[in-house]
Amino acid sequence: MSSDHLHTILTRLQKGSLFLDEAYAQINQLTRFVETDTAMVDTDREARCGIPEVVYCEAKSSEQIIEVIDALYDRHGLAFGTRCSPEKAEHICRQFDNTGYHELSRTIRVGAPQKPRTTVVAGVISAGTSDLPVAEEAAQTLETFGAPVRRVVDVGVAGLHRLLAHQSVLAEAGVLIVVAGMEGALPSVVGGLTPQPVIAVPTSVGYGASLAGITPLLAMLTSCASGISVVNIDNGFGAAAAALRILKGSENDGVPCNV
Repeated sequence: MSSDHLHTILTRLQKGSLFLDEAYAQINQLTRFVETDTAMVDTDREARCGIPEVVYCEAKSSEQIIEVIDALYDRHGLAFGTRCSPEKAEHICRQFDNTGYHELSRTIRVGAPQKPRTTVVAGVISAGTSDLPVAEEAAQTLETFGAPVRRVVDVGVAGLHRLLAHQSVLAEAGVLIVVAGMEGALPSVVGGLTPQPVIAVPTSVGYGASLAGITPLLAMLTSCASGISVVNIDNGFGAAAAALRILKGSENDGVPCNV
């Protein structure tokens, strides 16, 4: 529950325009979920975890997505979805104002991005142009939830001089998301060059023996660069969520706190 919602309820209670039982019911609802025809939307997730619930659009109909977005937007003034097709996005954009669709990453946002919550930069590094959809899913998520992003693209291990030309970006970032397909070697290289947390994202890009992302996944899991974290195949959103947790901790000197 946001502090604004709580303040409004308590103010109405104090002024006598809301009875105690009604105030209790509203607070109880706000701290749990909103139930729609097909979902139970977790409207309190931001208070617990640092970012609101995000809509996974791929397996949902446009109508189901709109129901969830409506509940999230009503609570937060912002709703964000991943894996949204252009056809679904067109339908959603007709239902809401202030809506933006990013076709490359297949992400959709209703409402304005959160104000920057950190001064620490997140670096998003992609090995090849074919990895950009996953890298942009991570970058769009970070920017939506208040993290500044620096992008470094097409710097895979077939030409390492390209990565070394961006050492200043690597140095200034507080956390690095490294996205790679094929044999998935780039996170090991970055992990051997920098002290920052490295979150590796394997992609399903590559020829047959890359096994639709299994080969880079296993390569990243067995990296000899110590301390690399690995998320699931093509999971740019998951990498961004992990980075946001790291950035939140670094801004608070590593001391956990509630938002």
